[in-house]
Amino acid sequence: MNNASDTVSTREPQRTRPRFKKRKPKMIWCVVRRIVLILATVILAALAALLGLIYVMEKGPSVTARNLFVISCKETSAIKWVPHIFLSDETVNEIVAQNAIKETDDITDPDLVRIPTPEEVQEAAEADPDIDPDGDGIDIMDVSGSTFKGKMMIVYDPSRVFVGISGTYGQNQAGKTLPDIISSYDNVVAGINGGGFDDRPGHMTGGEPWGIVMSEGELLWGEPYSWDTIGITNENKLVVGMMNVYDAVAMGVRDAVKYGPILIVNGEPVEALGDGSGLNPRTAIGQRADGAMLLLTIDGRQSNSIGASLADVRDVMLDFGAVNAANLDGGSSTTMMYNGEMINQNASLIGLRKMPTAILVRAKDGDAR
Repeated sequence: MNNASDTVSTREPQRTRPRFKKRKPKMIWCVVRRIVLILATVILAALAALLGLIYVMEKGPSVTARNLFVISCKETSAIKWVPHIFLSDETVNEIVAQNAIKETDDITDPDLVRIPTPEEVQEAAEADPDIDPDGDGIDIMDVSGSTFKGKMMIVYDPSRVFVGISGTYGQNQAGKTLPDIISSYDNVVAGINGGGFDDRPGHMTGGEPWGIVMSEGELLWGEPYSWDTIGITNENKLVVGMMNVYDAVAMGVRDAVKYGPILIVNGEPVEALGDGSGLNPRTAIGQRADGAMLLLTIDGRQSNSIGASLADVRDVMLDFGAVNAANLDGGSSTTMMYNGEMINQNASLIGLRKMPTAILVRAKDGDAR
């Protein structure tokens, strides 16, 4: 018999399983904390750099740069507060007052504009091949200056131009984007944004217009004050000037919005103080002595088009023969549509702005859309 010691064991040796150490929560929190600290450092550095830039603009050696910075910011609803970081309210207000278009008490004399008959418009187009070559009664031309690019729309028949509306007005009502306003009308082929509206925080829905709104002969909004008013009469003449609702009705105004300043009255340019304003996107409306309506948009806040001053807008209107002209709402509202396409570069970073009014252009008779 064999001894027990001679017995060979057939049991496999027990394998040792590898042990994995659990990641400690402390290590995770260390990583998270480090990331948060890095992000906070980057944000603080960016804020410090931004504040440094603002300080240089507001307190630096260049008065011209300071003034341009201040008035450009003050014209932009989202950053109106920026100039007050390092400058007193008194200084800011003084800068704005010294760089503006002067107010005028003059009101349009409609007799200075002669509206041609449709036959005369057609004859003029046939006589000059550069006028309305496609026959739709609208020409669009590029405009430019040292700091801006834009579009001028010439509508040869002013009876086609009217004020379009977003719908019901009020503090809790919403406006519409320009494409949506256009699509709510039949046979509208073009348009630009219109008058001003309330932009208070918490109510930024574009449904509460300023001053006065008249559309196709109907008074839709009217406050009992005198405003810089832009109107179109029943005779299809553009009238601009300080007026209230009663004045507008007495002048036979069929369509109207409130904005400004007035740029040209009765062929005379309104005086510009200093730089005339900051550099921003702009929208304006004017009329030539032959009745043609001028609708202008200037791109801004972009690398290839910083923007235009109000003096620039006035001068462009003069170059195109305007005898009356006024500034409309600008900034991120500035939009021009033609045949279903936006043909300017809108400055908004969050989509087209909702608004209560627009200046629209109907299709030419016989060109139903």
